Amino acid sequence: MHVPAPLARLLAAAVLLSLGALSDRSPAVAEDAVTVFAAASLTDAVTTILDAHEAATGQPIRLSFAASSTLARQIEAGAPAQIYLSANERWMDYVADLGLIAPDTRVSPIGNALVLIAPADTPLDTVTLDAETDWADLLRPGERIAIADPDHTPVGLYARESMESLGLWETARDRLARTAEVRAALALVETGEAPLGIVYATDAAVSDRVTVIGRFPEDSHTPISYPFAIVADQNGPAVRAVYEALLGDDAQAVFAAAGFTLR
Repeated sequence: MHVPAPLARLLAAAVLLSLGALSDRSPAVAEDAVTVFAAASLTDAVTTILDAHEAATGQPIRLSFAASSTLARQIEAGAPAQIYLSANERWMDYVADLGLIAPDTRVSPIGNALVLIAPADTPLDTVTLDAETDWADLLRPGERIAIADPDHTPVGLYARESMESLGLWETARDRLARTAEVRAALALVETGEAPLGIVYATDAAVSDRVTVIGRFPEDSHTPISYPFAIVADQNGPAVRAVYEALLGDDAQAVFAAAGFTLR
């Protein structure tokens, strides 16, 4: 059955949102599962790390991936998270200020970079992102830049900060295709729904359907930092073991291989 393109996009977005908010590792999760809430950009690396931990220990783990802001609000609302992995310090500060993390467990072990992507078959050449960049040269009328919402998602906030610093925000703000989280923005570019997207370097690296055509200067935005913490009153032995697995040498190797910077 043919589904009109606008409806297809709405359906796809709904699926992405539901998967981000409720992404259990299996249909049935044991009651003693450790629940980890993690930023969407950590999907591949964290899944790899915790699959290995689960296989080695038998400890069941439940993963939920979404925008850091969405996860922070869910924790505030009482969602049963035990470990929270954010893509920026702002949203970890938010839950910390509410007394919802164990403060002595907070660390920021990894970082990332911000890139401009296009579909793999793009006719566009490499772009130097600076004050001279003209979005009108890169976009045809009606085309938009896929980006996780710059009002609240970490990658969107970093991107907005960078574009404001470079003097590019005013010409970009009305040409954005806003998504709930970074993997949804990546998907829009992968499918050709958007000719450009702004994502983390690690998100671009997991897809052979996009290519990086530009990199945002690191000094144009706040350093990209991923704080990890155990949720308040959840620091039991099983949770601690999972948390330590995310910080150990094997995990660091996985993060580095995925393109994250080690801090």
